[in-house]
Amino acid sequence: MQVQQVAVFLENKSGRLAEISHCLAEGGVNIRALSLADTADFGILRLVADNTDKARTILKENGFTVGVTEVVAVAAEDRPGGLDKILQVVSKASLNVEYMYAFTQKSGESGLLLFRFDNQEQAIAAFTGAGIRILSGEEVHSM
Repeated sequence: MQVQQVAVFLENKSGRLAEISHCLAEGGVNIRALSLADTADFGILRLVADNTDKARTILKENGFTVGVTEVVAVAAEDRPGGLDKILQVVSKASLNVEYMYAFTQKSGESGLLLFRFDNQEQAIAAFTGAGIRILSGEEVHSM
């Protein structure tokens, strides 16, 4: 019950992010969520697309260094305290968050948190035990 995510290594140069969005747009790939972290010299773009394999192929064909990793997608209530409820489970289970990013679908309905943990299976067990909904890859890719 994990979601595939494409990770792209980027040189920190003007226009590189636009090259990626252009390649994916031309290939008909829709981005569902993304996160960009950078340092002075490079960045890592993480994105969830409607078609992971197609996104990876297109980006590789265009010269990008690409990998696929898995993240855990958790539904959160879109209200004050919605994030805290999730993070309390993370804290109580002593889970180590490597990174996370989030988005909402429709205001007031639901949010989605995408986590990468050092122990994904332990995280899934903790969320499941706390009654927190974990989304499947199919659900996230088809949003």
